[in-house]
Amino acid sequence: MADRTEQAFSWSEGWHPVSSRLITARRITLALVYLLVVAGVIVLFVLPGIPQWIPVAALAAAVVVFIWLWWLIGRRVRSFGYAERGDDLLVTSGILFRRLVIVPYGRMQLVDVKAGPIDRWLGVTTVQLHTAAATTDASIPGLEPDVAADLRDRLARRGEERSAGL
Repeated sequence: MADRTEQAFSWSEGWHPVSSRLITARRITLALVYLLVVAGVIVLFVLPGIPQWIPVAALAAAVVVFIWLWWLIGRRVRSFGYAERGDDLLVTSGILFRRLVIVPYGRMQLVDVKAGPIDRWLGVTTVQLHTAAATTDASIPGLEPDVAADLRDRLARRGEERSAGL
């Protein structure tokens, strides 16, 4: 059993990583969110009566957290992957806490492709899988639009084939 789990988490034959453009999309989102943090720190600098060390400490903490999150996004995106098997789809993610979701094709109710404005601009989409049990819902972010559309169509077709016998 442990041997199969180890194989599932390695990028062996049959496993597909997501596009590295997802790293750029997530980092742009981080930078946009951090504009609000910088605005908050600027407000601390100009407010009267606040000791000067408080905004300096807040700025230093914000810079450290930003650098750490910037690095973490790259690691996290590289941990995403998926593999199609005969009866199910495997989706893996995570760095410290690895996650492997196995979604049987016969249990899929809806396969959704979505992309926000930054994702569309960079040419990446997310395939969202919905099942009857919320714990087995899975998403595969960072796929190129044509790959995502092909995957959506294959999964929907396999889902219909498997559920026909239920």
